[in-house]
Amino acid sequence: MDLHILDHRLRVTCISKSGLQRYTHPLIKLIFLRNRTRCKFFSLTETPENYTVVLDEEGFKELQASEHLQVEGSTWLPLNVVSNGNTSSSSQAAGVTKITKSVIAPLAEQHVSVFMLSTYQTDFILTLVEEFSIFREERGEFLPVHSQDACDGSQRNGRDAAHATVHPVLVPENQFCVMSLDPETLPAIATTLIDVLFYSSSFKEDASADPERIKFFSFPADLLFTSSSGELWRMVRIGGQPLGFDECGIVAQISQPLAESDISAYYISTFSFDHALVPEEDIESVSEMLQTQRKDIST
Repeated sequence: MDLHILDHRLRVTCISKSGLQRYTHPLIKLIFLRNRTRCKFFSLTETPENYTVVLDEEGFKELQASEHLQVEGSTWLPLNVVSNGNTSSSSQAAGVTKITKSVIAPLAEQHVSVFMLSTYQTDFILTLVEEFSIFREERGEFLPVHSQDACDGSQRNGRDAAHATVHPVLVPENQFCVMSLDPETLPAIATTLIDVLFYSSSFKEDASADPERIKFFSFPADLLFTSSSGELWRMVRIGGQPLGFDECGIVAQISQPLAESDISAYYISTFSFDHALVPEEDIESVSEMLQTQRKDIST
């Protein structure tokens, strides 16, 4: 397993549900018209509260400032976990679970704040730029890289916090599928994606009326990659109130007990809350495990 530092400097932003229409054009450009933008890293996550958009500096230029756009003040550095080309078997834990002991836990022990994005094929761990000293190899020598994109110090990096706050967890009733799409087939599914992202009725509804509701949409199965078993996943949402970007250890707090029990998990951080997807067959034991963890800590 290798840990790669990617050559991107990322921004974490949030678009309000009521302001989505204002950003429809730049988002369509970033998602579907990649040859018309210099953006090389883009992630969009919808939750009942808002839309979290993570993108590099070139993509960030496409988003105009408005009252509907919140921007986290730091610059983030993405780390990519690569499994040396070896494909995990179905019996092995997947997602953040397989990197907890080697990556997540050591970062938490050093009080490094992380923003996690698990995908079907890999995991991206975002950390604050100032957490690392970065060097570039030139003619066999390693020279320090002084990034002008680094945070100006207005955001704390969590080093002052000895322990992560124990946040409550919520388990929605929805079932999820973890899938991947071949970029070459994106045009064939573009209409469905545009409908889901911009023209569904989800953003018009009051999420506060049902905080556990998270919508699930159907896609043509022949265009998507998923496990042969068709495994379904359930969500664990972390946080009763919006989490702080300066907190450290939140991901480790959830992933470590899952790793100890060898339970797969995909972890997705958003602007307000964190989310872990676990196999549906394990949701009861996971829920009980996390609730017990919180009771033990509180007492």
